[in-house]
Amino acid sequence: MTPPLQSIISRLHLKQLRLLVALAEHGSLLKASQQVALTQPGASKALQEIETTFGSPLFVRTNRGLEPNAVGHCVIRYARLIQTDLAHLRDEIVGIMRGQGGRVAAGVIMGAVPLLTDAISALVARQADLSVEIVEDTSAELLARLDAGRLDLAICRTTISQAPHAYESVKLQDETLAVIANVAHPLRRAKKLTLNQLAAYRWVVYRANMPMRLLLEGEFRDCGIRFPQHLLETTSAFATLALLQANPSFVALVSIEVAQFFARQQMSCILPVTLASRSEPYELVTRKGGPVQPAAQLLIDELVHRRP
Repeated sequence: MTPPLQSIISRLHLKQLRLLVALAEHGSLLKASQQVALTQPGASKALQEIETTFGSPLFVRTNRGLEPNAVGHCVIRYARLIQTDLAHLRDEIVGIMRGQGGRVAAGVIMGAVPLLTDAISALVARQADLSVEIVEDTSAELLARLDAGRLDLAICRTTISQAPHAYESVKLQDETLAVIANVAHPLRRAKKLTLNQLAAYRWVVYRANMPMRLLLEGEFRDCGIRFPQHLLETTSAFATLALLQANPSFVALVSIEVAQFFARQQMSCILPVTLASRSEPYELVTRKGGPVQPAAQLLIDELVHRRP
């Protein structure tokens, strides 16, 4: 039986986590003990204590040495995360003590990536010591990371949450949609296009029930056209672009900001099809009542300053 959380917290030590990571890297108790400055008997005892703490063996002894089992892989993954979090903690403390710099973790949905990166570029030009982590994902995933304290802020939509009142949010800008394609797409030179002309092509879209996907489905429905089958689904801007580059016949639905960015870099073209729908506006979201670190506040101020 896995011990209660409080039992694990009270018995676990950071040096034990370092030992687990070292064991995963070397597969040898001797080499791992040397890396964390323990004797081999001391490392063996520490491993037994760790396995007792979690109520399960973590390694299998083989001819090649110690190999993590399924539980071991899980514990090692979190041991690495804890070490990374401590490194980030130190960076933030250093930034606070210097009165500048620090670290901020920002989440963003695909359509708002250009908005966020422009703000970060302007900010780091003034704050050279600032470190930024950018996480691109869906609104649901970003809010979950925000709840868990993994993000300081997110540009997403709170309307997908069952508890939108749990967040502080500020509207940043509306989202207009565009259809993009490879610069060699067969319809690239058209003066005007309809969805009916594009229906037969392979579409790169968000997965089902996401706001942008629902809007596209509504556009097809309003035109009396069957929604395309055999879709390519992704929430990644890079995956979208890579798919368009891989096949000149693909088309994709993205925000106008993403479309214009790709077009400026001559990575894709914007097809001349008019979409009546607009997606819900982007929101700048933070945890309600939660503390805002100085570095995060700098980015928040920059984003708010850029509102239309």
